[in-house]
Amino acid sequence: MLSSVQDSTRAAAGRYLAKALFACATVPLVAACGGGSSGTGTSSTATAGSPSPTPSPAPSPTPAPASIAGLHVVGNAIQNASGQPIVLHGVDKSGSEFACIQNNGFFDPPGSETDGTVAAIASWTGVNAVRVPMNEDCWLAINGAPAAYSGTAYQNEIKAFVSRLTQAGLVAILDLHWNAAGTAQATGQQPMPDADHSVTFWSQVAAAFKDNDSVIFDAYNEPYPDSNSDTTEAWRCWRDGGTCAGVSYQVAGMQQIVTAIRAAGANNVIMLGGVQYSNALSQWLAYKPQDPANNLAASWHMYGGNVCSSTTCWNQAPATVIAQVPVVAGEFGESTNGGDCSTTVVTAFTDWMDAHKGSYLAWSWNTWGGCLSLVSDTAKGTPTSTWGAFIKTRVAQ
Repeated sequence: MLSSVQDSTRAAAGRYLAKALFACATVPLVAACGGGSSGTGTSSTATAGSPSPTPSPAPSPTPAPASIAGLHVVGNAIQNASGQPIVLHGVDKSGSEFACIQNNGFFDPPGSETDGTVAAIASWTGVNAVRVPMNEDCWLAINGAPAAYSGTAYQNEIKAFVSRLTQAGLVAILDLHWNAAGTAQATGQQPMPDADHSVTFWSQVAAAFKDNDSVIFDAYNEPYPDSNSDTTEAWRCWRDGGTCAGVSYQVAGMQQIVTAIRAAGANNVIMLGGVQYSNALSQWLAYKPQDPANNLAASWHMYGGNVCSSTTCWNQAPATVIAQVPVVAGEFGESTNGGDCSTTVVTAFTDWMDAHKGSYLAWSWNTWGGCLSLVSDTAKGTPTSTWGAFIKTRVAQ
């Protein structure tokens, strides 16, 4: 999420609690209905000469969800193959970034990739996207990643999960979440992609999914070069990589990642998160990489307590960016540590994003994390009374 201190809070019961999310006050669903007796005891049988009751109009049918095939960028919108704008509303499914490297399966909980979870996510009206965090070492089978859960085994599980998602009408967003340079093991988040392995990772992932244009690539979870600063050096590193302030290894910049993906023959939409844990978009447009496919979107993470977590800030750089390119909030929440279960910040944020036709995904479709959890059962999709209820209601509007 946002800082090394905050990142350290993401483990519970030996699991990576990944992002700090937010939970929210329960939003009750009220069903409006009509009909029945007036309560006066008067018979409902019409008498001679009385006017016939006016029949109630038939409810309008719910429109079918727009196709997710052929996703591409036009101006500041993501469109499908028919030219319809696609605004993404979805969830993050944490687990595939940490379970494998911890020798505990491919997803969290183990088996949640096939136990009904996809159908449960799809059952939430308005949800049309799932972000899938990934582990560099597990995909590449390097640096001592457990053999049972890495290489071909890991790749096949990710491919099968993505296939189930897209067949269910859910856009799959693949995110490089955990990585490590050299021979170090990818057991956590780093400031930037590493030149040693991240380019190879994206070359392979792009080749694997280039024929599925319902898949979006999120190049790197949360960059924070130059010691988590929003500086010219941070943005130079972000785009160009190499030797960077605040990073102990050689960096693969966003231009290098975009170039590798396109060289693999993939024209999929690519999301690029800004600096300061993807919260800062101040120089995103100035340092936007070159893309021959013109299919780039800005990835934005917003949590209460971030530098940019108010309407005043959103109306500055984010407003400028969202007017020119699609903006997808791959993560957002009420607080950075998950301890705040109110909805003040997130209500304002989703209002702002809706007004600007922005996309957003909530962390996380997992049962751990207390009020940070969206569901009490991943396979049934039962929303938690706070965060889950808020998001389920919000995206259904």
